[in-house]
Amino acid sequence: MKKSAEKSAKKQAAVKKQAPAKKPAVVPEKAAAAVKGVAPAKTVAAKPPREESRTALVRRARRINRELAEVYPYAHPELDFANPFQLVVATVLSAQTTDLRVNQTTPALFAKYPTPEDLAAANPEEVEEILRPTGFFRAKTKSVIGLSKALAEDFGGEVPGRLEDLVKLPGVGRKTAFVVLGNAFGRPGITVDTHFQRLVRRWQWTAETDPDKIEAAVGALFPKRDWTDLSHHVIWHGRRICHARKPACGACPIAPLCPAYGEGETDPEKARKLLKYEKGGLPGQRLNPPQAYLDAGGRPAPPLGAG
Repeated sequence: MKKSAEKSAKKQAAVKKQAPAKKPAVVPEKAAAAVKGVAPAKTVAAKPPREESRTALVRRARRINRELAEVYPYAHPELDFANPFQLVVATVLSAQTTDLRVNQTTPALFAKYPTPEDLAAANPEEVEEILRPTGFFRAKTKSVIGLSKALAEDFGGEVPGRLEDLVKLPGVGRKTAFVVLGNAFGRPGITVDTHFQRLVRRWQWTAETDPDKIEAAVGALFPKRDWTDLSHHVIWHGRRICHARKPACGACPIAPLCPAYGEGETDPEKARKLLKYEKGGLPGQRLNPPQAYLDAGGRPAPPLGAG
């Protein structure tokens, strides 16, 4: 009996010894590198514990932002603008369409109506014809003419630099206001668009679904000075890699920090094919992009009708 037990134990030990070890999941270190070739891989860590402490959450969130800043050092608002008026109008027009489409449309609009006073006095039918490519052009025409009238009549033709004033303008909510404050006035703000909402919940920074509550919850994790750049980093990442339906997990530079790793494609080769916008994070959304973007190899967007 004793010999039989010893024999059985030895057999089990041999089976365990022969069992192949599981290979760790791997992802490229940086998304840009994944485009040029097979990047050095790094092991994806286990998901953060469900009961993550506040301190651990803050550290993880800030590290994610630092990593994204390395991947998108040229991150910027993807709407062309030369002044606060152009930015507020372009942001209103960007609802339910792409920034590229807005950028292809606004040159004709601003050439014909360069000031709030000009647009306030415009013939709505003529404005509608210009804005037709952006979709919902009648409602958008009403909004941009309305906000131009408000600027001309209540603010001396100048875009106000205060949140409480901006949100009084037709078609301008908190999201639009923070885009304008952060990028036209240098005043920190968090832009909670659909990409931002999706990613911060996917990363378990917050479980909130209301944009105002998301703004407050995420803002509490970062110094105020980081809010505007943080918004750009998250939005760029959502557009390029962390897609809604099928995130490219295998090409994600922050996979080791992401509790949702594995929801999308984890194979590096297959994930690379899911990357959007020129396959390397350089979308060319703007006709007149910042110099840092051009220096990084980005290309200006084509004008309307050219592609």
